[in-house]
Amino acid sequence: MPRKKPNIIVTGTPGVGKTTLCESLTLSTNLKHLAINGVVKERNCHHGWDEQLKSWIVDEDKLLDAIEDEVKQGGYLIDWHACDPFPESWIDLVVVLRSDSATLYDRLKSRNYSERKLQENLDAEIMEVSINEARDAFDAEIVIELLSNTTGDMEGNASRVELWMQQWKQQHGSEAAQEDRGSQAQILGEPSTRRASP
Repeated sequence: MPRKKPNIIVTGTPGVGKTTLCESLTLSTNLKHLAINGVVKERNCHHGWDEQLKSWIVDEDKLLDAIEDEVKQGGYLIDWHACDPFPESWIDLVVVLRSDSATLYDRLKSRNYSERKLQENLDAEIMEVSINEARDAFDAEIVIELLSNTTGDMEGNASRVELWMQQWKQQHGSEAAQEDRGSQAQILGEPSTRRASP
């Protein structure tokens, strides 16, 4: 059965603003925010805690089993630093957020990341790990890269995703096209599919 609402992955290095974007879109689009870090912890989708990295060692098979029934229905914003574990058939759009090194450093420092964890994440952003992973795992047509340095960037990114959703609903017909037409904000301009420079 076709999805009435799209599934969107919001990915990128920790600190680029994934959760901020998802929370904004949850309010404006009625999509549900699926924060994968929370799912991993709450549904026990891990092999234990990595003391050095201060993070859960994710069991990806268990994670996918835990969310499959929900996500296949559509209507989710999947918030995680990785996108390649998710089957392409589940996903309609992959948003890769990027930040410049100075902005990202300040955000990670404010989270009290260890120097090792901070440097690993800065290196991942500089080496474009997230965008390369997205391009390898998904069709290039559904992958967009957006800068997320300022409040203005974040607001613009939310507007672009909202407009994309309107277009998705029109293209997919169904009752979804009318479901929340009234609740969508008026969005000016065209969606950006151009790649942002880091």
